[in-house]
Order: sequence, then structure tokens, then C-alpha cells
Amino acid sequence: MPPLKQTADYFQCIRDLIFTPEVLSMSEIPQHVDINCLFHSIFVSYVSFRICQALGWNAAAAARGGLLHDLFLYDWRQKGSHEGLHGFTHPQAALRNASDLCELTDLEKDIIVKHVWPLTISKMPKHRETFVVSCADKLCALAEMFHIYHALHMGLRLALASGLLQPLREETRDG
Repeated sequence: MPPLKQTADYFQCIRDLIFTPEVLSMSEIPQHVDINCLFHSIFVSYVSFRICQALGWNAAAAARGGLLHDLFLYDWRQKGSHEGLHGFTHPQAALRNASDLCELTDLEKDIIVKHVWPLTISKMPKHRETFVVSCADKLCALAEMFHIYHALHMGLRLALASGLLQPLREETRDG
């Protein structure tokens, strides 16, 4: 399991976002293989947070931008659910939805809109944290597609790190 201090630090970065209806609705959207968009986004967010934290970079922005990077809120496999080619257009949809959800810093905006680089070659990351999230997105997708995600029990680890299991622990403690 993730170390408690890092888990608590991570949760502090995303706690105002993780339980919003918009973010939670990503659990209904398929992403890679049998992983939903919510857990993919938490995976990217947590990996990005840990890398940036280790390097002394802006781990909070990486966590927040990573969580919101795929907040496009449609099933991209369904024809007519969105305009254009998903790979090229979903960062703008995610940025619009994230901007409606909360106030974003310029760094968080850069992370969200440029996370698919180099697919969108004209939109190169301005910040090192954006590059980290972009790389983490690809690494996490590979881990999901090759079933490494399940082998490492990442779903449970990420649910604990993100606070999604926190209410269950409090109920058990109180009752």
C-alpha cells in the first residue's frame, strides 16, 4: 500500500475535486480495457504527484491536472457522443469541463490541454509538470492494457490514496 504520509499529502491536493459529481461520473465512462475513466485519471494523477514530489516540482498541480486531464465526460467509443477525433479534441473538452468545475491555475490548464502531446505536436508542454503528466498518462495506459494495473492491485491502492474508501473507514471506526 502507498505510504500513509504520501497518501495524505496526495489526498489534500485533490480533496475538493474527488467527490464532485463531475469527477465521480467518470466512473461510468470506459477508458482502457476494463478500467473506467475515473480510476485511469486517479492513476495518472497519483503517479504524476509522486514523480513531481520526488523531484521537488509542483506535485499539487500535477495531482490536480492529472485528475482532471480526461474530464471529457462522454463515452468516446459511442458514435455521435462528441465532435472530431477524440484523441485530438478531448483535451479541450476536459479543459472546458474542468474550468466549469473549479478555478484552474495556468499550470493546471497547460497539463489538461497538452496531456496528449506529442499527438498534438503544435501544443508542446510549457511546464515540466505537464510533461510528467503526459508521460504518466501513457505509462498508466500501458499498465492498464497489459493488465499490470490489476496485478499490482492498483484499484484498491488508488481508492485508498484518493480517499474514495475513507468514508468506509470512518464508518467502521465509529460503529
